[in-house]
Amino acid sequence: DFERVPVIAGFFDLTLVYNKGAAFSFLADAGGWQRWLFTAIGVVATIFIVFMLWRHGTQRLFGWSLTLILGGAVGNLIDRILHGQVTDFVLLYWQGYHFPAFNLADSAITAGAVLLVVDELLRVRRVR
Repeated sequence: DFERVPVIAGFFDLTLVYNKGAAFSFLADAGGWQRWLFTAIGVVATIFIVFMLWRHGTQRLFGWSLTLILGGAVGNLIDRILHGQVTDFVLLYWQGYHFPAFNLADSAITAGAVLLVVDELLRVRRVR
């Protein structure tokens, strides 16, 4: 289940890794119950984010951040429901250091979280 194709030697490979857990393979070896826990968390998060978008959809940066998080959450949720695991395929590394494999949904969630922090920092700055 593990393949690796170099894209940028010494920095970036395409890989094939199945993750039954959450971020950084948290609970990946838990025996199967984690699939339903993470599915439930994904469904609850999706409902909450849609509600927040409905209430605050006019706030542009906030809306974009939630939309990215929503897209990533739904992408991973679909993988988890259909396959019981998330398919990761991006591997970044440099010299002896490497970051755990991830996918585009994870990237969208991360970008959305960064935008959420930026939005809050800008909001605090405007209040001052």
